[in-house]
Amino acid sequence: MKTIIRSDERILTSDIFESEARPTRPDWGTWWESGREIPVYHRCDVLVVGGGPSGTAAAIAAARQGASVALLERYNHLGGLSTGGLVIWIDRMTDWQGELVIQGIAKELMDRLPDDAIAGPAPAEWGSTDVQRAAHWSHRTAAYHGVVTWSPTIDPERLKLLSQEMVIEQGVKLVYHSWTSLPIVEDGVVKGAIFESKEGRMAVMAKVVIDATGDGDMFARAGAQFENDIEQGDVHHCMNTAWLFAGVDMNAWLEFKAGSPQQFSDFMALGRTTCGLFERPFVSWRNDVALFMGPRQSGYDGLNVDDLTAVEVRSHRAMEAHLAFYRAHAPGFANAYMMLSAPQVGVRHTRRLQGTGAVLRSDWPNGVALADEIGVSPAVSPKFPNISIPYGALVPKKLDGLLACGKHVSCDKNSHGFMREIPQCWITGQAAGVAAALAVSQGVQPRAVAVDALQAALLAQGVYLRPRVTAPAVVA
Repeated sequence: MKTIIRSDERILTSDIFESEARPTRPDWGTWWESGREIPVYHRCDVLVVGGGPSGTAAAIAAARQGASVALLERYNHLGGLSTGGLVIWIDRMTDWQGELVIQGIAKELMDRLPDDAIAGPAPAEWGSTDVQRAAHWSHRTAAYHGVVTWSPTIDPERLKLLSQEMVIEQGVKLVYHSWTSLPIVEDGVVKGAIFESKEGRMAVMAKVVIDATGDGDMFARAGAQFENDIEQGDVHHCMNTAWLFAGVDMNAWLEFKAGSPQQFSDFMALGRTTCGLFERPFVSWRNDVALFMGPRQSGYDGLNVDDLTAVEVRSHRAMEAHLAFYRAHAPGFANAYMMLSAPQVGVRHTRRLQGTGAVLRSDWPNGVALADEIGVSPAVSPKFPNISIPYGALVPKKLDGLLACGKHVSCDKNSHGFMREIPQCWITGQAAGVAAALAVSQGVQPRAVAVDALQAALLAQGVYLRPRVTAPAVVA
C-alpha cells in the first residue's frame, strides 16, 4: 500500500493498493476471420462513439449546431463514469475565486437536475475562505485548500435520465447496447465505424466521427498517434469499482471523522489491517447513502480484459468486507446495507491522443488564454491560474475525419489528472461536437475549422471563454 499526500498538484489524500500477481495468458493460437459484407445501419453528419459525459455533450452540441447526429453507447444509459461508474461527486466547476468557469452544457445539466438530486454549497459560498464554512464543506467534497468550491454530488439515476432526455430533445439518433469495435478508414480519413449488437455486425457512416470512448479506441485503431505512459504509483492512473451503501447516517460519520481525529486514524489503521483493501466513505446527494470510490488499485491495465476482470473481482469482495467492518466499527453504519456496485469499472487512464496541441504542465503558471481556447479548467490549486484548453488537444496530428474528447484528449500525464474529470469531459465534448458540426457545414476537415467561428459558436452555446490577446491559431 502507498499513501498519496495532498499537494499543489493533487487534490486528494488517497491510499493506493498494488495489483495481485496474475498468471500469464497462454498462447492459444489464432483463428482466421474471412471478409464479409456489413449492412449500413445509419448515415449521418456526425457519429459520436461513447455516451459518457464527453459523448453526451458532443452529441447535444453537434445537434444544436445543426448537424444530424448518431450516438452509439455500449451500456443501457448515458453519463459514463458520472452515472454508471458512480463518480457522483462532480469535481470542481468553479475556480479558486469562486467563478463558474465550467459552463455550457455542463452547467445546464446541473441546473436542470431536481433539487433533491444534487447537493453542494449555494452560489453565495463559492470561493469563500471562511474557516468554518471551508471546514464544513471540506468533509463534503466541496472545499479544498481552504476554499469552498462548486463540486456537487448528484443522484446518478437522475443524471442518466436527464442526459438521455437532453440528447433526445435535440433529435439525436440514440443507440444503446451497441459496442463500437472498429473505425472505417479510407486514405487516412475516418468515414464511420463498425459496431456489434444483438443484431450482429453493422456500420454507421458519417462525415465526422467523434471518439468519446474514454480510451481512444477509435483513434488508436485508426492509426492515430497516442501516449500511454502510466505511472503505477499515481492515484490518477489507478482503477477501481465504486459502490454505494444505504441505511447509513453520514452526519454521524462526519461528526466522528471531524471531531475525533485520533479515533478516526485508529479506525482507518484497523480497517487496513482487517480488510487489506480499504477505503473511507464520501458523502452523496443524500444523508442516508454513502459513496465508496473503491480502493484504488495500481498495476492494472484498463485495456486488458484479464486485468479488468481482476479489478472487478477484488472490488466486489472489498465491498462485502467493508460492509462487515463498517457495520461493526463505524459510527452511522450499524444499519448499512449494499445498495449498488457500479456497473462500470473506474478506469482513469489508458491512452492519450497526440494532438496538434495539448494541455501541458509547463503552461500551468501562465494563465494565458490560448489563441484556440475552447474551454477553461480550474487549476489544481490556488497556486496556479485557470488553465486554457486548446482546440488542438482534440485534433489528431495526422488522422482526418475524427475528433477526440473526454479523458483521452491530448495532454501530458500531469495535466491528465484534471483533464479526465467529469466537468472537463463535458467541456471538451461540447467543443468537439460544435467543431464537428462546423466541419460538416463548412465542408472541411476538423483540423481546418476556423477557430474564430468555433469560439463564436461555443460562446453562443454558453461556454465560458476568455478574450484572446493574439490572432487565432491555425490548427494544422
